Amino acid sequence: MIDLRRTAPQISASSASRRIEADAVEISPGLYSILIGGRSFQVHVAERGAALLARVGHYEFIVELADPRAWRRGRGSTLEAEGQQEIIAPMPGKIVRVLAAKGSKVEAGQGILVVEAMKMQNELRSPKSGTLEKLLVTEGQAVNSGDVLAVIV
Repeated sequence: MIDLRRTAPQISASSASRRIEADAVEISPGLYSILIGGRSFQVHVAERGAALLARVGHYEFIVELADPRAWRRGRGSTLEAEGQQEIIAPMPGKIVRVLAAKGSKVEAGQGILVVEAMKMQNELRSPKSGTLEKLLVTEGQAVNSGDVLAVIV
C-alpha cells in the first residue's frame, strides 16, 4: 500500500520502505506533468468506477482511493469552465502542433495545441465548449511558462 499526500504542487508518496517527493501540475483535465528527481513524466488519469486508471508511457496502474469523494471534489471534472478562458503554457517549450483553427467551435476537453517541453509532448485542451476566439501562437514558436496561447469564449 502506498500513501499519497498532495500539498499543491508537491506530492509525497510513501510506503513501508520508501518515500518519494514530486512536483505535479495538471496541464489539462486528466493530464498531469510530474517531476521526480529531475525526470519528467506525463500521466493520464481517468476515473474507473471508484478507482482511477493512471497511464504513464506504456504502463497502466489502477489506483484505489481511500476517499473517492475527495478526488472528485478537488477536480470539478463534471463542470465546464464558464466565461472567457485562456489556455496558458504550463512550462517553457515549443508549439509542435496546432489542432484547432481560430474561429472554430471546440468542445470541452478537445485538444487545441501540443507543446513540447523537456522532450515530452503535452496536449493542451479546451477547458470549455465554445469558440476559439484567439490563437496567439504558431507551430514552431517558442513559449514561456505562463504565456497565453489561446482564448476560448
